[in-house]
Amino acid sequence: RCPEVPFHIMGTGFTWETQDRERDIEAALQAWEKAEKLLTDESLHLVLLDELTYVLKYGWVEQERIFTALRNRPREQSVIITGRAASKALCDLADTVSNIDVEKHAFHAGIKARKGIEW
Repeated sequence: RCPEVPFHIMGTGFTWETQDRERDIEAALQAWEKAEKLLTDESLHLVLLDELTYVLKYGWVEQERIFTALRNRPREQSVIITGRAASKALCDLADTVSNIDVEKHAFHAGIKARKGIEW
């Protein structure tokens, strides 16, 4: 049985459409504080950090803060990080790196970010 962990943390919609960088930074910092706690919880065997590459790309949270938490996570904890254009530094830190190509995406059909899917 898995412990209940909230999956919705940031929830600001599509980041490339932002009109308020400061709000995005604040949301990312609040989300990262929650993620840091998950990354210290030995009872969690899997943590999904969806779209974390954008947090790094846009510099919303200091890279070394993120990398330190990832390096120091419990030994038996796996972390999945999603997002496009992962940096070489992030890939070097990872145990496994996979590329997934988009064949079709709802955004291109005019479907906006949906709760439970994108946030």
